[in-house]
Amino acid sequence: MLLLKGMNLKCPYCHLQRDPKDANRTIRRLGRYYRKSDGQTLTRLWCVRCGKSFSAATQSRLKGQKKRHLNKLIRDLLTGEMSQREIARVLKINRKTVVRKFRFAAAQAKEQLKKHNQKFAPSVEVEFDDLETFEHTKCKPLSVTLMVEYSTRRILGFEVAQMPAKGRIAAYSRKKYGPRKDFRPQARAKLFTEVRQFIHPNAIIRSDSNPAYPGDVQKYFPKAIHTTVLGGRGAVVGQGELKKLRWDPIFSLNHTFAMMRANINRLIRKTWCTTKKPDQLAGHIAIYALEHNRRIAATQ
Repeated sequence: MLLLKGMNLKCPYCHLQRDPKDANRTIRRLGRYYRKSDGQTLTRLWCVRCGKSFSAATQSRLKGQKKRHLNKLIRDLLTGEMSQREIARVLKINRKTVVRKFRFAAAQAKEQLKKHNQKFAPSVEVEFDDLETFEHTKCKPLSVTLMVEYSTRRILGFEVAQMPAKGRIAAYSRKKYGPRKDFRPQARAKLFTEVRQFIHPNAIIRSDSNPAYPGDVQKYFPKAIHTTVLGGRGAVVGQGELKKLRWDPIFSLNHTFAMMRANINRLIRKTWCTTKKPDQLAGHIAIYALEHNRRIAATQ
């Protein structure tokens, strides 16, 4: 039972502080109620000044949720290769419930990822590159710029950006959907600005030989040592992200990409669970990145 002990006995509406010696004139008990979703019994309180009632759950982020006990389970399934529709079928709940749980988790995942990374010392060796996927159709490609710590594969940050189609479908993409702007430089700038606090000024930064990378690294990490490596052909295993090389210099990054493709259903190659909105893809990756880092921390 959640009683008055340990609670911040302050009205959330008029901010009146409860006086234990004169509770009848400040904040009184107003009975209690049973919360079916998690089996908790909570004390209801009443503010004398404003006349409004409240409880320990009034200012909770979970306020109003009927199935809060499923939050963690749905997060685990979303980062375990299952689609939202399949989660709803297995748990015997409405698909709209899964969507709401997904959006609730995504809304706070990236901020929690940042707070999680603040617990660790600045990284002295990191790797970054782009993973390519698409929204709705392969004629509308997206780029996911990701940075990881070399020794632990801990994800430091990521950004999702629109990019133009290339290769054989480029002309068809322009014909059907028109010119598509490239927002990858802005995404890299945003990512480097955010992760700068997690990286040592004299760190070693590795990436592939994309000609756009050296200038951005020099701008945001002027004292760092930037080394580029030649990419290799994708292997059959690892969703094409692991390379056919005897020694892959950016293995930590490519292994993380392979795990993302294996565990986020919309990133699996030749999948029909396609992304419809880039911001929802970013939310899904944020949920996975947070769970990925927590699992790594638990094994160390």
